[in-house]
This record gives sequence, structure tokens and C-alpha cells, in this order.
Amino acid sequence: MPTINYESQSLSELLIHSWSLTDTPSSTLSEHLEWVQKLNDETKVVLKRTSLSDCGDWFYEENAGEIRNSAGSFFKITGIKETLNGELLSEQPIILQQEIGYLGFLCKEIDGVLHFLVQAKIEPGNVNKIQLSPTIQATRSNFEQKHGGRRPQYLEYFADAADDNVIYDQIQSEQSSRFKGKRNRNIIVMTQEDIQVNERFRFLTLGQLKALMSVDNLVNMDTRTVISCLPYDVTSVKEADLSYLFKDKAFYNSLASVNERELTRVVRRLNDKKMYSNRNKTLVKLDELKSWQLEDSGVHGKNKAFKVGFFEIEIEGREVTRWHQPLFEAIGMATLGLFTTVINGERKYLVKLVEEVGCFDEVELGPSVQLEPNHGFDETNPVETLFERLHKDNKHIVHNVVLSEEGGRFYHEQNRNVIIDLKVEDAATLEVPKDYLWVSFQTLNQLVKFNNILNLQLRNLLSLLRL
Repeated sequence: MPTINYESQSLSELLIHSWSLTDTPSSTLSEHLEWVQKLNDETKVVLKRTSLSDCGDWFYEENAGEIRNSAGSFFKITGIKETLNGELLSEQPIILQQEIGYLGFLCKEIDGVLHFLVQAKIEPGNVNKIQLSPTIQATRSNFEQKHGGRRPQYLEYFADAADDNVIYDQIQSEQSSRFKGKRNRNIIVMTQEDIQVNERFRFLTLGQLKALMSVDNLVNMDTRTVISCLPYDVTSVKEADLSYLFKDKAFYNSLASVNERELTRVVRRLNDKKMYSNRNKTLVKLDELKSWQLEDSGVHGKNKAFKVGFFEIEIEGREVTRWHQPLFEAIGMATLGLFTTVINGERKYLVKLVEEVGCFDEVELGPSVQLEPNHGFDETNPVETLFERLHKDNKHIVHNVVLSEEGGRFYHEQNRNVIIDLKVEDAATLEVPKDYLWVSFQTLNQLVKFNNILNLQLRNLLSLLRL
């Protein structure tokens, strides 16, 4: 494929200009919402609960102690135990899916504005049928056609992309509280070619995508993680002086400057955590989990954040239209929160060093607050208690939206995503525990160039940011 030559604008200029536009001469937000509604009305989705004994080619392999399918493809469910200095911290079912899939956006300049090719996709666990997904969202089993279905559309643009056409390409983590070491390839590719687009695909500006993220459960998790990885080059942003596009000048300052000392401090804190961790994770048979019950109807336990169920699924318009599979089902709604404030004229974000049972590299940076369903706030933690108070009183909230987890493995799982802009005096008096750090947007943008540093929950919250 031919390589891209930028003529008058740098990549960062194109990205920020696209970020600033929610309506264009060729499309509006209301038109995109009508498009999704029309497809929802026209698409048949049938999801029925079933039992493991009636779940197609899925079964419990007693010798291995795992739920799997007869082909051994896609994923398996087994048990995991986590201990600290020999004491049991937790035990739970966990998904094993070692293959790395594509989460990719194809983008193109249209009338001088960068647009992203979005797919209206239905996953079996979606709470509302269609959600907006990246151009390609496919496991390796999908694009190698192990399921016998059709080849994913636009795969060749990612598999055969010229280096100069690739805006971003990195392997990033998935939900480490549900997967063991699961990662996907987040990739963004630019093209100049004419793209044939059917009724389930549409080009949107970055600003339109971000505006649609304010609608509950409309933009899916895979879109949010890829968008959070977009790179912003400090030099080109400063040279073009794009501050006029930012309503929040402190955010512009946070994006347009690099703090090497801050960057070094974050990396050292992560390395210290990894080096001195005494946590140990061991895979075990599902029927060895003492606080969980493995039954034909599913896997469940008392006062747990989730359970495992079995489903018979029929969806029009997919590579495969009818199948069976297990899905993880949250019991309640998780809370994901991010504090932001302005320090010396620059917007900062409060992140936390988070250890999760399935984390690929022991620890990642997570949001200020990351609570599983049915888990209350820690009254001894000043960050969580302040967040709980401000959220309850509806104070200083700049984003508050319910968004879904990925529907291919999770049934109707939703998180409340909240960003709170702390007043300077509140931030100054907040006693920040040792596992938290205030960092700029550019520091986070530098770190997301590498794998397994920003966790999925933090990346999803960062994707909500508006100019």
C-alpha cells in the first residue's frame, strides 16, 4: 500500500483539529444516533440462557479443571488463587485467552479533516444490541477463520500496512480482574485509498466519537481503549500553537509539555512495586475454588462481583450468526473514577498503582478509584472517601456516564465512569497515599506508547477527555 505524505499539517494538528469537531458539513451527531437506532430496529438478536450440558461444544474438562470447547480455540475458563506471603488473598474463575487479537481503527482525511471508520457492531453480551466499535475487532481465531466464519472486513489494511501509514501500534492489556495476562493489539492506520463502506460502517471525526461517549453504553470498550492511545507530539503541537482550540487552557498545557522528571518518577514507582511484590498467582482447577460452586447452570459464589453463565446466541450480520458460549456476568455495577486538578497552570490526573490478579506484568497505572461491583469505598482511604462525598453530592463532576465492558466475553457488564475536577484548595489538602501520583496528560500519553503500563480502566477514562 502507498505511504502517506502529510502536506500542510502534522499528525498532531490533524488529530486535535478532528477532536475539536462534533458536527461537520457532511455529518452531525444526530444523524449518527439515528443510524444506530435504525440498525438496532432492523437487527435480530436472540440470547437464551442455557446450561453447560446444553452449551454446544463447550464442556468441563475434569482432568484440566477447566471449561473449554472441543476445538480448544477462543478461550478457556479455569481457577486462579492469589496469595501474599503465603496467605490467601483471593480466588476466582478466570479467562485464559493467550492469543492476541486486533483492535484497530482505519482513518482517512476527508475534506481536510481526519475521520475514523467506526463499525456498528453487536456483541452477544451487549446490554443494548449495537455499540460503536473500531474498524476491526477480531481475535486471532476470528481472522484465521477457525470458527468457519467470514474473514473480518478491512483486515488487509492492518495486516499489510506500510510502516509510514501506522499512527499507533502497541499491545495493551485487557481486564486483568477477569483475564489472565490477556492483551490485544491496539492499532491505528491511515490511508488515502477510497474505502468501500457498507451500512454498518461510517466515518466519524474524533470529536464526534468523544461526544458520543457521553451517551450511556453507545461507544464500546474497544473503541475507547484504541482512542486513548492516540499520540500527540509536543513539538508539533507547540509549533502550530493549537491552544485556540482548547476551552481548557490548563489541559492544553498538560498536553503540550513533557516533564521528564515526572516521567522518570512514575517509571521508578512502577519498577519498585514490581521488584518488591510478594504476591503469587497460581492456576487451579475450577472445582478446587472453595468459595465458588461449579454447577451445570453456571459458576457462582456468595457476595462475589460476578458469576459465569452459559448462553445460546443468534445475531444477524456477524461472521458467524449462531453459536453457544459462556459469558462472565457482573453482579452490580463497577465504579471507575478519575480526579483531575490544575497545578501551576497545568492539568494533572491522579493515578494509582494497581495490582490485579490477572495482570500480565504485576502492576499497572489505574484510575483514582477502581471498585468492583458490590465493593464499597474504603473509609480509611482519603482518595476514595473524598470521591464518594463529591460524587454523592454531585459536585465538580465533568463526566458521568455508564459504559459497557466488552460484550464478547461479558454479559451486560456496565461501569460508572466519573471524572471529577477538584478545586485547587481541595487537591492541596488531599492526603495522597503512597501508591498514588499526580501526572500530566502528556506523561500518560508518553507511557501509553509502551505496553502494560496504563490499565484498561484508566485508558477508558482518558478517552472521555474533551477539549
